[in-house]
Amino acid sequence: MTDSATGDDPTGPRDSADPAGPTGRDLAHEVLRAAQDAATARGRRPGEVAKGRWRRTGGDSRARRRWSGARSDDRDPQPLGRLAARMATERGWREPLTSASVFGRWAELVGADVAEHATPVSLRDGELVVAASSTAWATQLRTLQRQLLARIAAGVGAGVVRTMKVQGPVAPSWRKGPRTVRGRGPRDTYG
Repeated sequence: MTDSATGDDPTGPRDSADPAGPTGRDLAHEVLRAAQDAATARGRRPGEVAKGRWRRTGGDSRARRRWSGARSDDRDPQPLGRLAARMATERGWREPLTSASVFGRWAELVGADVAEHATPVSLRDGELVVAASSTAWATQLRTLQRQLLARIAAGVGAGVVRTMKVQGPVAPSWRKGPRTVRGRGPRDTYG
């Protein structure tokens, strides 16, 4: 089928000597060929569909997509506990938070009866200092020390509390008022 005015076939290739250049269908074919050549140069096969736009992040050598697909990604909604744990690890808060969990979960870790008579005071370098309500409970806690350390390790992790120091009740102070005198304090003067 030929065009009666020009005698050219409208579906066939145009003469490259045409000063106006390719138009219509020929132009579309040339643009498609150029895009296929560019994709081949980037390492893609002709006809392969790109999975999204890619960009480089900061100094990271990995390429990441700007949008999230069907698989899980860091940009997807995350459980709050997982985000808090990751942030604590990244910022170096893991050890202080673990130590604080010993104080916060004390009754759960050692049991209600022991927690009623013993209070954690400090935790430094794996040594937990516990204050007992009476000397009898201080003695009892010293005998239960291994079992208590095992319970704490099972609850918050091994190595958080390595040793436990039990203190009895503190004796009352006889210092009253702004002025005091050095010495042993009051003694038995009744006999």
